[in-house]
This record gives sequence, C-alpha cells and structure tokens, in this order.
Amino acid sequence: MDSLLSALSQIFALSTLTFMLVGTVAGIIAAAIPGFTVTMAIVLTLPLTFNMDPLQGVAVMLSVYVGGLTGGLISAALLGIPGTPSSVATTFDAFPMARKGDPGRALSLGVWASFFGTLISTAVLVVAAPPLAIFAVKLGPWEYFSLIVFALTIVASLVGASVLRGLLAGLIGLAISTVGADPILGRPRFDFGFEMLETGLPFLVVLIGIFAISQLLSEVEDARTVRSGASLVTGAIDFKTFKVMKEVLMSPVNLARSSVIGVLIGALPGAGGSISNLVAYDQAKRASKTPEKFGNGTPDGVIASESGNSATAGGGLIPLIGLGIPGSAVDAILMASLMVHGISVGPRLVLDHSDLVYGMFIAMAVASFMMLIVSVLSMRLFLRVAAVPKWLIVPTVLVCCVVGAFALNNRVTDLYLLGFVGLVGYALRSLGYPLAPLVLGVILGPIAETNLRRALMTDGDPTLFLTRPISLIFLIAAVLAIAWAVRNHIKTNKKNGKNAQDAS
Repeated sequence: MDSLLSALSQIFALSTLTFMLVGTVAGIIAAAIPGFTVTMAIVLTLPLTFNMDPLQGVAVMLSVYVGGLTGGLISAALLGIPGTPSSVATTFDAFPMARKGDPGRALSLGVWASFFGTLISTAVLVVAAPPLAIFAVKLGPWEYFSLIVFALTIVASLVGASVLRGLLAGLIGLAISTVGADPILGRPRFDFGFEMLETGLPFLVVLIGIFAISQLLSEVEDARTVRSGASLVTGAIDFKTFKVMKEVLMSPVNLARSSVIGVLIGALPGAGGSISNLVAYDQAKRASKTPEKFGNGTPDGVIASESGNSATAGGGLIPLIGLGIPGSAVDAILMASLMVHGISVGPRLVLDHSDLVYGMFIAMAVASFMMLIVSVLSMRLFLRVAAVPKWLIVPTVLVCCVVGAFALNNRVTDLYLLGFVGLVGYALRSLGYPLAPLVLGVILGPIAETNLRRALMTDGDPTLFLTRPISLIFLIAAVLAIAWAVRNHIKTNKKNGKNAQDAS
C-alpha cells in the first residue's frame, strides 16, 4: 500500500502530469507524420528525461508511446498513408470510410478503439504479467519461426479479389527482405553490385514508398481533379464522437478479442504493433458474418486494427517488468532509461522497486485518458485535413515523406530507394495487386529467416518444428488458417457468380 500511495503521489504531481500531457501531444503529432515512428519520438524524448526522477521519466516516455500508437491513425484515415507500421491495417477501412464522407467517424472509431485497447491491456498487464512473461520467455527459435509462418498465412486473408496476386505480392515482400546483409553472418547478398543495397532496403523506406508515394501518384493520376481543388476526403468536419463511443462498445467481442491479441503479441519479444494490428484485423474479418465488407469502410475493421495495435503497449511491458526482456524497440529504450538511473530491470524489479512498477501501471492508464482528451479536443483540427485540396496536400505530404525517409539514416541513397519503391508500389496498385501482403512479407521475412537459421544452427533436426508442442500448435493453426481462407474465397466467388447470374 505504501508503494502504491508513493506511485500515485509521484504520477499525480503537477509537473509529472504536465510533462505527460506534452509527451502525449508530441507522440500523436510525431506518429501522424509518415516515416516519423513512435520509436524515433521515444529516442528523441530519452535525453530529456535524464534529469527527471526515474518514474517521471518513464511516465513521460509511456505517454509518448501511447499517444504515438494512436497518432498513426490520423494520416491512415485521412490520407490513406499509415503514419506508423502499426497503422497499416487501419488504412484498409478507415480511409475508404473517410473517402465516402465520414472522416470524423473514421477518426473517432480509431480513437475510442485505441483508448479501450490501452485500458484493457493495462488491466491484463496488472493481473497476468508473471504467467504471460514466463510463457513468452519459453519460446525458442522453433516456436518463433512457426509463429511467423502462422502470421504469414494472414496473406491468404488479405489477398483481395485474387489469391494468386496476393500470394505473389507476399513473395515480393519476402524477396525484398532478403536484400542486404545476412542477419546471422553479416555477409552482403542480393545487392547486385549497388552500394546503396549493401545494407538492405530499410523497412520504413519501403513502407513510405509502397503506401505513401504510390497513393500520392494515384491521387494525381487524374490531373483535372488536382487542379479543380478536390479534397482527398469529403464530409462534414463535425461528428459526435461520443456517439461513436457507443458504437465501439456495441462490438464488445471484436474489441476484447483484438485487445487480447495485441497483449499476447506485445508480450512476445520482437513482435509488436506492426504484427498485432494485422493479426487482429485478420481475426475480425474471419469472425465476421459479412467479411466481404472489410476493406470497404466497415467499422469493425477500424476497431480491430486500432485496439489491437494500442494493446501492444501494455503487452510489451509484461516481459520487461517480469524478466527484464524488452518486448519491442520502445521497451528497450524504456529499459535503457531505467538503467541510466541505476535501476536493474529483471525479476527483482517488482520486489526492489514496487513503487516504480505501480507507477508504470498508473502512468499507462493516465496516458490513455490524456490521449483520448487530446484527440477528441483536436478532432476538428485533424478533420480540417479533409478540406485541404489535393494540389496543396499532395506536395506537402510528399515533402514530409521525403524528410521522414531521409531522417531515418541521413542517407541520400534512401531517397532514390524511396522513389523506386514508390513506382513499384504504384505499378502493383495499378495492376490490381494488394499491397498489404507485400508489407507483411517485408516485416516478417527477416524474423522468420533469423529464427529458422538459429533453430537449425542449434539443432539440425528439422523434425523439432513438429515435435515441440507450441511450435506444432502454431503450424497446425497455419494450415487451418489457409484452409479457412481458401474456403471463404471459394464461397465468395460462388456467391458473386450467383449474383451475377441473377442480375443477368
């Protein structure tokens, strides 16, 4: 009780609340800029916390984290460009909803889903941190590889109208992930003699190019709409956000399922929101009675994606607090900030610094409320993007994308790669290839390769993938997922064929 009261007094101090509010706003703004990730915002925040108390510093960074997980929604919904990798799936339904004249509803759905997802993950963090941390640490490279194989089966559910095109897009993503240095030995490969490819294609450059540049090229394809001053999205800028809160709460199963998925994936070191938002979206689509509506502006898609990615914030703290293992790059930075203050992060953290742990729990909840308040109050400001004409917003967004890509590694060659990848993305989009499988392949390819090689280097027996129980469960789930996706695809094609015959 003394530790809890101490944590409460530190978090609710005026100076701490003020810094947390600033951090929340900074996180939202940073994540809304394509290419400027939450991790980059946290890195910039870290030096500012060195002179703060440990709990105050961690609380500020958690505020940036929570705000950033929601901020990517803004550009995803209004521009069709994910502000962060964890907002990729949000674009699938939020942007079509905004294009149909409901930008306020799209933003409000994402904000409320993020809020509830963060609260649910915080509750799970408080209750279930020890057992989930123990489970996560027991996973070896065999289990991680099988998990990634299962995650890659999501491609079968995101293929759009053609299974073959979706699988080809996924293979292109896997091929892109193999360019550059070998993840185990560090040897260059598939660089084709180009110096700029020796270090590979940075994921953020690929993400910005595939989604942002290709989207911008699509928008300016018809030059007449640009000159006429047409906006990217249409609709009133006034929307009753509390009405949307009821809409989110009317989907309790989807909200709870997506949040739990986010927590579980966040608890697996190295996974994070870039995977959880896609998995949560996929599971929502599978469970829906009308999966054909996904990708056309359905609220369930936005709720699943945003609650799933926001729930990873609490999930990632589970192995960090329980075992001193960071669940993501952001958690690693949080761990580094504690070590700077001489605090050892590990199993004894709860015993030796219980006030700090309680404070982190409280800070997560407080940051989620701050994120909600800032987002709701700023909704009108965000929605004014909907009224900006294409001729103004296209070059502005393009400049932000270029700056974001350059700031990643401060290399001019990344800008050449950005342009090339953007043209490839535009060509694939024009030919009807879905971009989500490609991005998924780029994200998961290095993780799958690294764990496969580690497993075989540890023990060359490939049957271990089938004899280790957790690995076998993931592989069986992958087979079932593919079978289910093929069944749904055939069923949808038959339904569409029947409707076409009836119409004729």
